Amino acid sequence: MKATIRKILGDVARLDVPPASLADSDDLYAAGLSSLATVHVMLALENAFEIEIPDRMLTRQLFRSIDSLAGAVSTIRQQQEAA
Repeated sequence: MKATIRKILGDVARLDVPPASLADSDDLYAAGLSSLATVHVMLALENAFEIEIPDRMLTRQLFRSIDSLAGAVSTIRQQQEAA
């Protein structure tokens, strides 16, 4: 999952550094993630993982790190499977 997230970041986030050079917990905003790029990342995540990120989860904290993105995707998948 984190490899897919890194690929998405490389494809659409326009970070100042290559996603491969980031630790899972590194701050993506410090790496150059913009508010516009978060929209592109959200859409790419939804397509790649076949999920819909609920509005209540769309916070700055969600896009803070690769770890936070992976955690959100896992949570959403679990909720969808339980439904």
